Amino acid sequence: MDRMKTALVIDDNKMLADSLCQFLDLLDIQATAAYSPRGMYLLLKEQTPDIVFLDINMPGLSGFEVLGFLKREWRLKEIPVVFVTSDDQKQTAERARRDGALALLVKPVSLEDLELVLRQANVIE
Repeated sequence: MDRMKTALVIDDNKMLADSLCQFLDLLDIQATAAYSPRGMYLLLKEQTPDIVFLDINMPGLSGFEVLGFLKREWRLKEIPVVFVTSDDQKQTAERARRDGALALLVKPVSLEDLELVLRQANVIE
């Protein structure tokens, strides 16, 4: 039997992070939330998720800075990263793609959009 796929959700808004984790659970993805970039670093020492969902506007480090860190780390650079943000400006989406994000989803995320991006990342069939 295949191992269960995993996701890491990084968002300083606990309620939004937890609800995204619940959506992922519905799709049989084992999701863990980190409510800060520091929490993310601690979790990534113990696990390598199949996909990362990342907020852009967080205190301390922005999602773009976190994405840069992920893309520089040999163990993490191949993990698909999806931005989840309330920023729906075209230039934000363009920068996300240019910096190496797989996609950008605008909050609130629908189950359909989530499923589509998981398929795009080959996390689900």
